[in-house]
Amino acid sequence: MDEKPVDEKPFESKTDIIKVDETPDVVSLRKCQLVVVDGPNRGKKVSLNKNLTKIGKRETNDLVLLDKTVSRNHLEIEYSADSFLLRDLGSTNGSFLNGSRVKEAYLSPGDLIKAGNTTIEFVAYDEKVKIEPSDKEEFGLMVGKSRKMRQIFSILEKISPTHATVIIEGETGTGKDLVARAIHENSQRSAKPFVVFDCSAVAPNLIESELFGHEKGSFTGAVKSRRGAFEEANGGTIFLDEIGELTADLQPKLLRALEQREIKRVGGNVPVKIDVRVICATNRNLRREIEEGRFREDLYYRLSVVKVSLPALRERPEDITPIVERFLTVGKFNMQADGTPKVRRVEDDALKLLARYQWPGNVRELSNVIERAVSFVDGDTIAKNHLDFVFAEMAHGEERTERMSVDTDLPFKDAKQRIVEDFEKEYLTELLQRHGHNLSKAAREARIDRKHLRNLCKKYGIATKDED
Repeated sequence: MDEKPVDEKPFESKTDIIKVDETPDVVSLRKCQLVVVDGPNRGKKVSLNKNLTKIGKRETNDLVLLDKTVSRNHLEIEYSADSFLLRDLGSTNGSFLNGSRVKEAYLSPGDLIKAGNTTIEFVAYDEKVKIEPSDKEEFGLMVGKSRKMRQIFSILEKISPTHATVIIEGETGTGKDLVARAIHENSQRSAKPFVVFDCSAVAPNLIESELFGHEKGSFTGAVKSRRGAFEEANGGTIFLDEIGELTADLQPKLLRALEQREIKRVGGNVPVKIDVRVICATNRNLRREIEEGRFREDLYYRLSVVKVSLPALRERPEDITPIVERFLTVGKFNMQADGTPKVRRVEDDALKLLARYQWPGNVRELSNVIERAVSFVDGDTIAKNHLDFVFAEMAHGEERTERMSVDTDLPFKDAKQRIVEDFEKEYLTELLQRHGHNLSKAAREARIDRKHLRNLCKKYGIATKDED
């Protein structure tokens, strides 16, 4: 049985788009409605805030039309899984979408529906709503006492129990993965799988197979059938990280999967029904990507039913202290053999130094700095001199980084490939050494697919341990 979206005030419409605005306490809610643009009822409107909206001459319909060429029960629009499906109800003159007669069709903003001599536009519009920040200073593994973060916590508290598709925007290192996991853990699907798929970490020729699965013999190396990420997440949540990296040829396939709630394995012809909640993340400006033709607008519309924009750490310095306290409390790097924390406090001068830094790498960079500082501490307190040493070491590392040599005698493609290979080999060698050549741990830190990492290590002859 399909799960029905849960209504959560103040987001009463199931079609709301939630986006943090420049004004701290204001968000934009996108709502959808039908507007009669031609015919006897021109100007009449009806909001699409029900699971089923019926249209026709009969007075019991949600949108009653006086057009004599319209059937008593002409068509209906069903809301399901963040999609609007138009369905003709066996009308005498038929239902038309953008000039073509249809029995069933999914709607997008701006579509024109023709019933008899009446034309109806499917419209999406933004409405400004004031949101009060949450009185809580944490959500999932995230902490923050700033107004911006408590506003986001308020939004997440309301949308997590629903089944709405979510897109999370923010700079690298702001914690988009923590938001996704927190939404899942506070949803009705929390007992089901949470599957992470990084679109930037899988070779382009393998993404379709990794997402949708494949049948035996569908390509070289496909020695047996295999389920993809969507099937693995069935009943639960799939987190598509770095969605902006998805190739143009795969975008329509993902859109079709989201609209029809079914996928086809590579090499297969039988549709596989899926029941998943989709959460996406990107550090790109997808609006700009759309304008420049690299991302489909209809896919963006489908993904951004709820849109959450995470602020950079430099925009909320008051959150640094509680974040550091959380790192010291739960961070494995600070745990001693008996399970107690090694470092228990940070001096005020050290916290002031952290607050003045701009944090280009955001929360992830802060975590790395604290981890390195802990390794220099003999007692149980991080002092300013520990951080001075870490920052000096970081600056020295930047100064000693040499410019990669470029062989201009080679063709552009070959010269570029040589630099890429040098970078990959150096990066992976240091990464694997840091994790004792454990593939799983290295893949998690680098945020790339484990199989892809193994293949790269084989390519460069880097030793690995296959055990987890």
